[in-house]
Amino acid sequence: MTFTVGIAGITGKFARLVVKHLLQTHGEVHIRGFCRNASKLPDHFRASDRIATIQGDAMSLVDARAFVRGCHVVVCCYLGDNQFMTDGQKVLVDACELEGVTRYLASDYCLDFTKLGLGQHPAKDPMKLVKAHLDSKPTVQGVHVLIGAFMETFWSGYFGVFDPPEITFSYWGDGDEVWESTTYDTAAAFVAAVATDPNAVGMQHFLGDRKNIHQIADDFAEVYGKRPRLVRLGSKEDLYHRMHSIYDKDPSDIYAYLALFYQYYCINGQTYLKPELDNCKYPAVQSITFMQFMQSHMIEELSGSYQNAGSNV
Repeated sequence: MTFTVGIAGITGKFARLVVKHLLQTHGEVHIRGFCRNASKLPDHFRASDRIATIQGDAMSLVDARAFVRGCHVVVCCYLGDNQFMTDGQKVLVDACELEGVTRYLASDYCLDFTKLGLGQHPAKDPMKLVKAHLDSKPTVQGVHVLIGAFMETFWSGYFGVFDPPEITFSYWGDGDEVWESTTYDTAAAFVAAVATDPNAVGMQHFLGDRKNIHQIADDFAEVYGKRPRLVRLGSKEDLYHRMHSIYDKDPSDIYAYLALFYQYYCINGQTYLKPELDNCKYPAVQSITFMQFMQSHMIEELSGSYQNAGSNV
């Protein structure tokens, strides 16, 4: 019997990595993709007899039903503003309910948002709202894959931790705060494994590595032979006041404050994943540590790894 995985937002970079792992390691799986423009898919995906695509409007229940019909599980890889991430996913969940799809992997892939209150981390509100919507559906089981912060994002200029020309790590707090992190590719491999495991429901916790900024700097020095200079920007309380002062001034200017919110909730301990991870459920998935990630990248490639994730699929 063919097992069909629906992937909403299949043209995105994370979705492409999920498709790659499904094709490579799950030979019995067929993929049904949902997108606005299928021409954005790589040629070898479009040519595959194991991939079918449905073009449609994410806000259309009719289109969403046509997409999920016949799927055994639906994986959402949407990325967008809060309204899209909330309403677009609610449409998919409703479509699953109407078409008898019993499992839905929400577009989470982040820190443990269940420990946040609404409004604490503005970008995570959709995840809480979608989970609540799923919890109200007796026939659709929600699946939530948590991976901490994407490792590629940690190195990005957007986050502002790593300065390549100066070889510095800038940080808030005391320096012993742990960063929980997973590469895009590792996260996608776990998502593929979870999607094809009918028993995987509820919260799933996976990580590539847990290290504080001093330990990451030690790994950096060992890999590259250069010890980065650590620059303390202030306490966690300083970071909290800074991010809220910017947010309160103009909540619509999300790019001015969002990276600060991410940093705060990555390191303040509130949203850490559970100590005993679920990695062991899928031993075939090999997690990439901070050191292994650095070993596979030249220094000048680190800050651009976020933009390049999934580009070579």
